[in-house]
Amino acid sequence: MSAPGATARAVRRVAIAGNPNTGKTTLFNQLSGARGKVGNYPGVTVERHVASVTLPGIDGAVELMDVPGTYSLSARSREEQLAIQAVAGLHPLERPDLVVCVVDATQLVRNLYLVLQLIELGLPLVVALNMTDRLEETGQSIDVKALEQELGVPCVAIVAAKKQGLDALKEALARVLLEPARGKPGWRFEPDEALLVADMKAVEKELPADWVAGEPERARALALWALLSLDETDELGGIPPGLRTVVAKRRKFAEVAGRSLDEEIIQGRYGWLDARAKLFLKETGAATSTTDKIDRVLLHPVLGFPIFLALMTLVFQALFVGAEPFIGLIETGFGWLGERLAALLPPGLFADFVNTVVVEGVGNGVLVFLPQILMLFLFMGILEDSGYMARVAFLMDRVMRALGLHGRAFVPMLSGYACAVPAILATRTMERQRDRLLTMLVVPLMTCSARLPVYGLLIAAIVPVGSGLPFAQGALLAGMYLFATLVALAAAAVLGRTVLKGPRVPLLLEMPPYRMPHGPSVVHLMWEKSRVFVREAGTVILACTIGMWLLLSFPRTHVADGPSAPPAITESYGGKLGQTLEPALEPLGFDWKIGVGLIGAFAAREVFVSTMAVVYGIESDDEAQGELALRERLSAETRPDGTRLFTPLVCLSLMVFFALACQCMSTLAVVKRETASYRWPAFLFTYMTALAWLASFAVYQGGRLLGFE
Repeated sequence: MSAPGATARAVRRVAIAGNPNTGKTTLFNQLSGARGKVGNYPGVTVERHVASVTLPGIDGAVELMDVPGTYSLSARSREEQLAIQAVAGLHPLERPDLVVCVVDATQLVRNLYLVLQLIELGLPLVVALNMTDRLEETGQSIDVKALEQELGVPCVAIVAAKKQGLDALKEALARVLLEPARGKPGWRFEPDEALLVADMKAVEKELPADWVAGEPERARALALWALLSLDETDELGGIPPGLRTVVAKRRKFAEVAGRSLDEEIIQGRYGWLDARAKLFLKETGAATSTTDKIDRVLLHPVLGFPIFLALMTLVFQALFVGAEPFIGLIETGFGWLGERLAALLPPGLFADFVNTVVVEGVGNGVLVFLPQILMLFLFMGILEDSGYMARVAFLMDRVMRALGLHGRAFVPMLSGYACAVPAILATRTMERQRDRLLTMLVVPLMTCSARLPVYGLLIAAIVPVGSGLPFAQGALLAGMYLFATLVALAAAAVLGRTVLKGPRVPLLLEMPPYRMPHGPSVVHLMWEKSRVFVREAGTVILACTIGMWLLLSFPRTHVADGPSAPPAITESYGGKLGQTLEPALEPLGFDWKIGVGLIGAFAAREVFVSTMAVVYGIESDDEAQGELALRERLSAETRPDGTRLFTPLVCLSLMVFFALACQCMSTLAVVKRETASYRWPAFLFTYMTALAWLASFAVYQGGRLLGFE
């Protein structure tokens, strides 16, 4: 333990803050060598990146932390609250010794708003002016020395993607760490409205003592933060009731007096910046930037949306085509592993467990998703880092808001056509928890690739190959995609007005300049997100696979003088459960054997096909022949009264059920992880299953009333 007043400490903490799309994460990766560790912030699923860095003249480790991107420290959602917690060191996060604010040099004045807030908090600060190589095309130049003089903190020009200026930045960081006063100039913007000052003083009295830490400047800054952030619609946690009460009163007094606290505070800061901008920001001549030229096409009111659809079609086609060889390799590899294990292990319970749980569960239940996830985050990282995804949100916001969704929800919903798991992970780009939740609850309704084997089997039973109706099969498949999409949009409209009812927050974003994606950052992001999926979602899938194996493998049948044998499907716990469920499934046109297939499909939809093959005793060394035999068996299957079971109406009812039911344990596992709660995956499972049953009931019973069988 160091003595009181000692300046040495084991770890110094440096937080990297900044607006979204300023190159903040690129700078973090360049300074840390992309060796950061990934965890979650306490209480939320937002990722926290930390790494160690060496600075000149500093003894001991320096910990670098990448703060979530934010346009200001004002917050409405729990995720946005992390920014103020991280830089101010509010509970449960520790206070940094220094903050680096990364500023987009091409959007200087707008980015400096956050710099003023950080200065007001009394934090040692260094400003990193990023993308200075793009200034010429905007027709501007920055006088760095004049900017330093006005702000009172060190400012360093850098180009993070090209590693330019990083040595100078490290030296500036080291100087401020050794002499914090260099980066603490005191308030620049001073509120001059007497009523606003009175509001601030009233709020200061209710601030918790551990927030203020005995620093008057910090108390004033947090009072302004509370006045801007707290209202009846915010989602912030850990706010003392007394603080909420006084802010509500001051906002009400201001409203009665015809004042707008938001305008007084925000315009006050921008007024200070605008009055001084001409001192450090020079116009070098009129210029039409490359970004403006591209936006004239990509944001065109007529062409913008078709171009986006064409681009996303290419992306998702690449997902299917590009991932398929790797998926095949994984399946082949685990198939080979299964054969080797079968040859090595003696027949029995352990061999069955290893083959079913380890090979099928880990291989086909977890790792088979990995190529799609890797490619999805690669493409999304490229589009995000290039600046295009901000344009997508802008294009789609009007349509999505009409359905109660946020503009950023469109991309996760589209990626749900490939797989719901990475689509749910993609909702992390949305700021408000309500919008993320709503998107998570409708993404699983999109027709993912796991439904295709089931649709292929059932459509072939409805319209057999060689029936003379080749286009009917394609039309049925297209119809299922359209049906699921319309239901997803309708579900969003209903849930957004009931379970997740909330105000429609406008989409506020800054259009970043287009730039070449930083390859190492994109690859690093892709790897980290995929690693988290395999580690955490995979454990839940494995547990579910073990559960399904137990249901279908027990009770064992005793064999005299030999090992116990697996039960007949009718005598297994899974078979008994299917028979128990039959009364609930009969109104949908299903029998208990289909019920067993549905039980297996709740682990993963495509398991339905293999489960039905087990139920009907289909065995073949050739997969194509086995699949064909199963189709023929389904077509020939009859009920106890001799009538055909898999009629076109029953197959259509079953496809509707698969389209709407949440038969994917990996999806539920990821929702649980993203929400840190069992409540939402339970709700998702319940509402989708109920919706699937009702829709399937309507199809089957309605079809029978119309005379179909």
